[in-house]
Amino acid sequence: MLKLKKISEVFGMQVFTDSGEYFGNVEELIIQDNKIFGWKIKATKGSLLAKAIGGAKGVIVPHSLIRAIGDIVLISKSAIPSLETEEKKLKLEA
Repeated sequence: MLKLKKISEVFGMQVFTDSGEYFGNVEELIIQDNKIFGWKIKATKGSLLAKAIGGAKGVIVPHSLIRAIGDIVLISKSAIPSLETEEKKLKLEA
């Protein structure tokens, strides 16, 4: 049975990766053409996201990487920003 959630119920919800790691909290939803385009996830203290992005406040996760929404939001592990990828980009730009 499909359960519906109001968008207002999702704000502040904890986000976990599909491998069980705490990622952050839902801060905003980005809606485009009456569809959810992406999710703004806030990096909270002690979260995997805070460790991965350092001083940034959060990231925008495309809606296609959201796996499930219930008591928590479950996202694909591929949403985790890769530090190696960022380092490679910086080296290419230099």
